[in-house]
Amino acid sequence: MQEVAFLRQNAEKWEQFEALLHRRSSADPDRLAELFVEVTDDLSYAKTFFPESKTTRYLNGLAAEVHQAIYRNRKEDRGRLIRFWKYELPREVGRARREMLLALVLFLTSAGVGALSAANDPGFARLILGDAYVNMTLDNIAKGDPMAVYKQMAELDMFLAITVNNVWVAFKVFAMGLLTSFGTAYLLFQNGVMLGAFHALFFDRGLLLESLLVVYIHGALEISAIIIAGGAGFVMGNGLLFPGTYSRRVSFMRGARRGLKIVIGLVPIFVAAGFLEGFVTRHTEMPPALGVSIIGASFAFIVWYFGIYPLRVERRGP
Repeated sequence: MQEVAFLRQNAEKWEQFEALLHRRSSADPDRLAELFVEVTDDLSYAKTFFPESKTTRYLNGLAAEVHQAIYRNRKEDRGRLIRFWKYELPREVGRARREMLLALVLFLTSAGVGALSAANDPGFARLILGDAYVNMTLDNIAKGDPMAVYKQMAELDMFLAITVNNVWVAFKVFAMGLLTSFGTAYLLFQNGVMLGAFHALFFDRGLLLESLLVVYIHGALEISAIIIAGGAGFVMGNGLLFPGTYSRRVSFMRGARRGLKIVIGLVPIFVAAGFLEGFVTRHTEMPPALGVSIIGASFAFIVWYFGIYPLRVERRGP
């Protein structure tokens, strides 16, 4: 990219930076931190391609000014955690809406593939879920308690084990973005096929509705969070695949920071899902209306916080 094109593409953004810096007394330190990252990325690009230009000197001075503003105001910052949940995380989710949609479509498609494959091939569920799990499930069905797997461990032990496992799965789905977006896509496809095969196993025995009412008490949050983690993995992987005007290293680092922020924000979701699976899902005798209420509330929260609210934050601006 020529310097003139670089200037045209970013001049308006730099002017906005300067305007915010002139209001330092009311500036949000964390917003300044975000600006600092963007300015230093632009500075890195300019140093690479226009090392002796006035543009590089201008950006160097602007970055220094942002840096000073950050560390002068940071000590007064006491609402960092609140701002993260109220603004930063929703803003990043909103910026990644395409990646989130891609992750959702891929996961649902793979779940459909898993369900159809299991419906047409009796041995497919065993291939995907394993003989031990299928045999245990069939044995529980024969005993009249298809969801007995959720009652085998003590509540607290199950809560801790499930939460740790779910967080690990999410970070693995995200981290596969290191292998470009194809690594994340592979894990999303794998998990989707497993879910589809699982549902087909119960559908084949006339227990689909019962399994849905039990599994999605915790699965509404758990599965949604895995899909969102997949979107975060695509953000990181696409930074490596599609650097745009930045160097590939800088673009990857930007994508990794954005994706990691989203995945860290999912940890409380997995804790809540683990709590439900450990303490609530095991009560298969609960009234169906109660289970539907929990499932509905979980999906409503996901749609609102990760779908609707980010749009509102985006419209509100910085």
